[in-house]
Amino acid sequence: MLASHADRERAVDVLRAGFAEGRLEKDEFDRRVSRVYAARTVGELALVVADLPQGPAPHPGPVAAVPQVFLATSRPAQNGRAVGSAVCGLLCLLTAGLTGVPAVVLGHTARAEIRRTGEDGDGLALTGLVLGWLSVGGWALFWLLLIAVDVLD
Repeated sequence: MLASHADRERAVDVLRAGFAEGRLEKDEFDRRVSRVYAARTVGELALVVADLPQGPAPHPGPVAAVPQVFLATSRPAQNGRAVGSAVCGLLCLLTAGLTGVPAVVLGHTARAEIRRTGEDGDGLALTGLVLGWLSVGGWALFWLLLIAVDVLD
């Protein structure tokens, strides 16, 4: 995997910490910093900081160990029902409210799943719920007024 500028800066930070703790001499620190900026891959960076405490943890297998600082952090998955709820809620305007009920149903099920699984998407589910309930409420009010006008005539 190719190294980014941020990866190189993290490696230099590890070297600075090692130098500040007295684990590296000035000339060795300078050599390693120049190797870090010349490195093209994350594996090369790992080799430069491997003997320092913030360096890589032992990793079994044929591949070179990659320090935790160089690994990408994973984000929780987006809940599909939350996305569906938001889409149905936004489509309420285009479909004259036909997607309001699905938006509400999907929004409630998505929020329950999100609480249970820890996925992302609570804001999308809430958006779908609000738009869906506004659509359902608006149509209910429309029909009630239509019936009231018809009864009064």
